[in-house]
Amino acid sequence: MKSDRLAAKLGLFTGRTPSAQSTPIPSPRLPTDLSLRTLHVEGTGEVRAEPDEGWVDVAVETRGPTAKAAGEENARRTERVIAALEAAGIPRKDIDTQNFTIFPEYAPPEPNSEPKLVGYVASNMLSVHVRELARMGDVIDEALAARANRVDGVRFGLSNEDTVRAAALRQAVERAHQQAEVLASALGVQLGPVLDASTVAEAPRLFTTRMAFEAVSKGAPATPILPREQTVTAQVKVIYAIEARH
Repeated sequence: MKSDRLAAKLGLFTGRTPSAQSTPIPSPRLPTDLSLRTLHVEGTGEVRAEPDEGWVDVAVETRGPTAKAAGEENARRTERVIAALEAAGIPRKDIDTQNFTIFPEYAPPEPNSEPKLVGYVASNMLSVHVRELARMGDVIDEALAARANRVDGVRFGLSNEDTVRAAALRQAVERAHQQAEVLASALGVQLGPVLDASTVAEAPRLFTTRMAFEAVSKGAPATPILPREQTVTAQVKVIYAIEARH
């Protein structure tokens, strides 16, 4: 009787009943499904290509005593710039408004005085899609001659970007498979089928610069624009099944 009470007290102390203490705990079993034995690899592909199109961001900035006056003058000058670009062979569908702002302009503040309003500034930024890179300098010069007074950026791109990205993906997959074969050989296992694959393909890096110009004369040399080679990078992650060699 005393031994039964002692066993019960020990069970309470350990948090388990005597019967639970005597039950063996099974050891975890490793999975036997070969599809759960996997090899994870990554591959990167990189393809370089010469750009064949570009964009020029030109802006017309005007000032006026009122917001209305600044906006009206800006509209007149912007229309002249658009007309000059169309005359130079740029279709109107390739000219888009990127940004338009009108904001107040104040004189530099003097000590112990409120800022003084001196007028308003209107700015209209146009993005011009240039499908012949050799003409980018001429496009800039035409816009400046028509009294655009800012060039906010020059960008280059690839019209066949999908083709270049596909080549980068194929290269990435080939490199991932090569890594998988090397690892499988080193580990003494046999490479099985692909269980899963994922990828992230990066867009080409666009070269952008910001410039400011005064109006140029028709007889001035063309603005030199040198395109930068574009690089498209793709990454893949592949999961292979593996099994022991026979």
